[in-house]
Amino acid sequence: MSFNWKATGLFAAGVAFGTAGIKVLSSKDAKKAYTHCTAATLRAKDFVMKTVNTVQENAEDIYAEAKSINEERVAAAEAKAIEDAKEEEAKAAAKEVEKEETATEEKTEE
Repeated sequence: MSFNWKATGLFAAGVAFGTAGIKVLSSKDAKKAYTHCTAATLRAKDFVMKTVNTVQENAEDIYAEAKSINEERVAAAEAKAIEDAKEEEAKAAAKEVEKEETATEEKTEE
């Protein structure tokens, strides 16, 4: 049975690189880099949140204006319907008066 020196060497190299990697990742310089990256991420988050708030405020303003426009249109339509009904009522009353006048004229002619 032979000992596999290649596999043992690769394992030892992996352990060495892993240990060195952990040391590098936990060093002060790495911590400083992580801190700067986290700060940049927080700044980006703040910018995105400000933009989202602006968009939400604009959407609320647009919604309120659209609602107001629709309410004005409904009120105008109701006013027009009332006006049209009054006109129809006036026309019907005028026709009734005209019929009565015609009937009175026919009676006087007889």
